[in-house]
Amino acid sequence: MSLDFSILPTPCYVVDEDLLTRNLKILDSVQRRAGCKILLAQKAFSMFSVYPLIRQYLCGAASSSLFEARLAREKMGGEVHIYAPAYRDDEFAGIMKYSDHIVFNSFSQWDRFKGQVRAYPEKISCGIRVNPEYSEIGTELYNPCAPGSRLGVTRENFRPDDLEGIEGLHFHTLCEQNSDALEHTLPHVEEKFGPFLKRMKWVNFGGGHHITRPGYDLDTLVRCVRSVREKYGVEVYLEPGEAVALNAGYLVSTVLDVVENGVKVAVLDTSAACHMPDVLEMPYRPEIVGAGKPGENLCLYRLAGPTCLAGDVIGDYSFPRPLSPGDRVVFRDMAHYTMVKNNTFNGVGLPAIILCREAEGFRVVRRFGYRDFAARLS
Repeated sequence: MSLDFSILPTPCYVVDEDLLTRNLKILDSVQRRAGCKILLAQKAFSMFSVYPLIRQYLCGAASSSLFEARLAREKMGGEVHIYAPAYRDDEFAGIMKYSDHIVFNSFSQWDRFKGQVRAYPEKISCGIRVNPEYSEIGTELYNPCAPGSRLGVTRENFRPDDLEGIEGLHFHTLCEQNSDALEHTLPHVEEKFGPFLKRMKWVNFGGGHHITRPGYDLDTLVRCVRSVREKYGVEVYLEPGEAVALNAGYLVSTVLDVVENGVKVAVLDTSAACHMPDVLEMPYRPEIVGAGKPGENLCLYRLAGPTCLAGDVIGDYSFPRPLSPGDRVVFRDMAHYTMVKNNTFNGVGLPAIILCREAEGFRVVRRFGYRDFAARLS
């Protein structure tokens, strides 16, 4: 669909509901073919105004904190799962209130809280996160199985005699990867934890499955899920976040100024540090509508944000014509890991949030101002 970004306030995130629905239909097809359940991982995408749409296709949401669990219960419904490296004593009653599944990161955490779970008047299914000590993630910042990782129980530290009340195992070894990485991981999971899977009701394959990416091997994913279901008699969960919103959103910005210092630098009203922090953390170079890599077009610019951070730089891009103040620059694939991670460093305002559909055009969901900035301070 053709979108006229020039009419929008900037900066703003734009989520295309038609593209989001396309992703959800792919995920639902995996659920039906593989006989598994897929949860929205809210750590990647928590735009609750589209939760009713997501709930039409997915069975619920995965949470990483009390607040995410509450958001899932109040805004989406369905199953609410939670996992965190450790739980706070003063929040655990709330976690039980909002969660159907609670995954513990260690047996010491399980021992600490299992009495409360057993005494709770409603059924809560509990699991343990395990670490198969195998991953194909290249960026150590995102590798949960790196040496010394705090995430999950290794086989050496697993307690087979402390499984009473544990109904599931959870592992997470992927990050933006194809299903071949899962296929390579499963033998390590089975080698270390297969005997215990036979005692479980469910297993959670975690996130990082890039299911909606063009070229993703859906057949291998379905085969992996079916194999585990049939071999161990367990229900299988997946909890991708990025795959739900992959390529379904944009970040629209405006050029504020162009300065020169050996290279032309276009200063935008959009900040890498504030509005797309993964550009600096991952790091990665987002694509831009109508722009290319250096050398692909005539006019080269370094794009940078308005903060005082010297490294608030998005990257070097070439454009077919010169940039001037007032021009729009539109970044692709900006729905996931943006709204959930943005901040107001330097007092830079948060981008507006906008939905669009081909049949209806743009709809402003929310705009932010000074009060949103000041409310985080004291």
